[in-house]
Amino acid sequence: MNLMRGFGRHRFLAAGLVALLMASAIILLWPLDSGGDAVPRPSATAPDAPPTPSDTPSGQSRPSAASTEVKVPAQPTNGSLPRTQDYRALASAAAQGIYTWDSRSSSYSDIYARVRSWWELLPDGSNPLSALVREFEGTGVTAGSFTVLAEQSARRSGTAQTLRCDLELAKVQEYPAPWDGLHVCTVTVQVVDESSNSRSLYTAPITVMVNCPPAVTAPAGRCAMVGFYATSERIVY
Repeated sequence: MNLMRGFGRHRFLAAGLVALLMASAIILLWPLDSGGDAVPRPSATAPDAPPTPSDTPSGQSRPSAASTEVKVPAQPTNGSLPRTQDYRALASAAAQGIYTWDSRSSSYSDIYARVRSWWELLPDGSNPLSALVREFEGTGVTAGSFTVLAEQSARRSGTAQTLRCDLELAKVQEYPAPWDGLHVCTVTVQVVDESSNSRSLYTAPITVMVNCPPAVTAPAGRCAMVGFYATSERIVY
């Protein structure tokens, strides 16, 4: 992604950088303003990460979160996210993929590398890879625990159940997107954890940030995941 894409004239450079720095400040401070604890719980949760958005025109009425909860069908990721400008479909697929792995065929490094390939870094540095590591560990799996899980032939599968985006989320109504094209979606995922001696079923919310055109930091012709929150204190409702 090229920060200066679309800015052909030098006289716009200063204004563009100032705007991007202001957006970055909003991004980094937004989760803390939501009332969440800045320090996550030590077990199956993890802390700060990237942006938070809403891309509905200001003149559009704000729907209530309860009335706009949407059922979404299962969308297998097969190791990659769809190349699409449909941010809802991308968020759903990412949420499922983050909660899907199999220790019988993949190492922790393989699984992390797959999720890392979806996380596109922003030029202002507001979504560093350290945030990815912490948030992925927020799903309840670390490099250390995975070793034990692999000995038990553990595997996990996730299926998106509900999806709410942008102004369908009350917190986004309070803190709108810092730039046009940035979206935030919270997905409820039905998760099945299995091993050689156990099976458990539960639901897990995850908030996925998606950057789309016309954002100058978005890839051409498609949306990209630029972050997610799996930590309970960071989920956007």
